[in-house]
Amino acid sequence: MIVKDIMSKNVIVVEPTAKLNDVAKKMKEHDCGSILVASEDRLLGVITDRDLTLRSIAESLNPSETTADKVMTKEVLYCRESDDIASVAENMTRNKVRRLPVLDANKRLVGIISLGDIAANGNDEKISGSALGSICKAA
Repeated sequence: MIVKDIMSKNVIVVEPTAKLNDVAKKMKEHDCGSILVASEDRLLGVITDRDLTLRSIAESLNPSETTADKVMTKEVLYCRESDDIASVAENMTRNKVRRLPVLDANKRLVGIISLGDIAANGNDEKISGSALGSICKAA
């Protein structure tokens, strides 16, 4: 099974020029702790709730003036839609991440995959069990 078979195509994205207060509102609206930063389907970074706290609030940046590109994490792990689920699950576990953006062959953002997706939809019980175990450890 490959990533494309189980990834979510509904990705929460903001432009790099989005103001941080709008990013936080979007996180609240979608009940999520991270949002990808992209422009024209090109992945530029990710903003987590931790980024908002440590890189903006702790630095006393004004959230209605500061843009996403100022606090986003620019080095983002990702996978390809054609990658094998087992190798992606292993990579996520090794790097202690719960989600990875999914890029196509042209490096365009096409989706996102989570350990939960792998646990729920993977048809290999060993991989699904490993993913589920990783989720439980991280909780």
